[in-house]
Amino acid sequence: MKKFITTLKNIWSIDELRNRIVFTLTLVLIYRVGCYITLPGINPVNLTLNSGKEGLLGLFNMFAGGAFSRASIFALGVMPYISASIFMQLAGIIIPQVAKMQKEESGRRTINQYTRYLTVLVTAFQASAYIAYLRTQSAAAIAPEFGGLLFSMSTIIVLTAGTLFVMWLGEKITDKGIGNGTSLIIMVGILARLPESLLYEFSSKNTGAGVGGMLVFLIEIAMFIAVIVGLILLTQGTRRIPLNYARKIVGGAKDVSSSRDFIPLKVNSSGVMPIIFAQAIMFIPATILGFTNNESAQGVIRALSDNTSLWYNIAYAVLVIGFTYFYTALIFNPTEIADNLKRNNSFVPGVKPGEDTANYIATIMDRITLPGAVFLAVAGILPGIASLLHVTSGFASFYGGTSMLIGVGVILDTLQQIESHLLMRQYDGLMKTGRITGRQATTI
Repeated sequence: MKKFITTLKNIWSIDELRNRIVFTLTLVLIYRVGCYITLPGINPVNLTLNSGKEGLLGLFNMFAGGAFSRASIFALGVMPYISASIFMQLAGIIIPQVAKMQKEESGRRTINQYTRYLTVLVTAFQASAYIAYLRTQSAAAIAPEFGGLLFSMSTIIVLTAGTLFVMWLGEKITDKGIGNGTSLIIMVGILARLPESLLYEFSSKNTGAGVGGMLVFLIEIAMFIAVIVGLILLTQGTRRIPLNYARKIVGGAKDVSSSRDFIPLKVNSSGVMPIIFAQAIMFIPATILGFTNNESAQGVIRALSDNTSLWYNIAYAVLVIGFTYFYTALIFNPTEIADNLKRNNSFVPGVKPGEDTANYIATIMDRITLPGAVFLAVAGILPGIASLLHVTSGFASFYGGTSMLIGVGVILDTLQQIESHLLMRQYDGLMKTGRITGRQATTI
């Protein structure tokens, strides 16, 4: 406890770090307040968007911090910006000109500007869909005198402005605050539901409405902590490939430097993206088959919409494993790493530079991706397993899945930045032994 208090004093004594933390908390507070401001023309008393808490819409609502189901001015959150960013990232893999721009400072600024323009288009499209969703699910909440074209135009403008404002908040947090702004905003929205879910679970067990009483509640908390520890290990797990550096000395001969370095290959280099892709794919059959009344089709919909069913979890796990390999292949380029090593006069001991090094790195990456993908799939289906064990649905969603993976990753990234500020000023780090590492490993 004394060490913890000393660390807090050290953090607060650094002017720059203190100002960054206060700035970040202020912008996060502004975002959370905006999540409760209802759209013009909407009566929140008559608002019923319970379907927005399930399936793909539930995922959207979670990323928006609950603003989606409240018809808030931040209802679309930062998801349009994320969608635009992912599109530009994939474009860099497919289009050579974009890939070249990503390697230059001026090119990256241009891509960022294109991403903002694309965000406006994506937000306007999603805002139109959201208006149709409001009219279908909760038409009574729309004020009669505010209906028609006026409501549509004002809602599109407000939602687009809201998303751009949230995007601006995220960029400002990244520049002048602490941590990655966009990820931090998403994490705050997700974890904002945790206290309410925890209290509801406690009340459920304490009043006898649940199964097992308080003893089971304590076991659930212990398992919850164990899941967090497991996700931390999954997030920070790396396979280190040793490196040597060659240097020239007088006479033109080569000498191998005594300093050793390594390439840290992440066990879970794809992060939470495979789970997000898998959840989106799982929602497609229900959308396609929902237009038919065939009993077999309805059975398929029920099986693939219930996260406690066997077929759902099998299909979901297979999709997560498949998307883990797919996304890793998109973002990880062993040939580029091998070329960078060669240019820096570094090499993997016992492996020839160039193509052999690229093949060696790719082989190791394939091997460590499999256990990472399996563990990621297990983390993805844990909420369904928790629901089968009579954990309330709200609290069960924190037993792994997208919620805790994003939460753990963002918290580790933020703590890593705080620790860097402490170490730069000769203070002790946040841990007695070792260093905190975030999701993004240092690449060559």
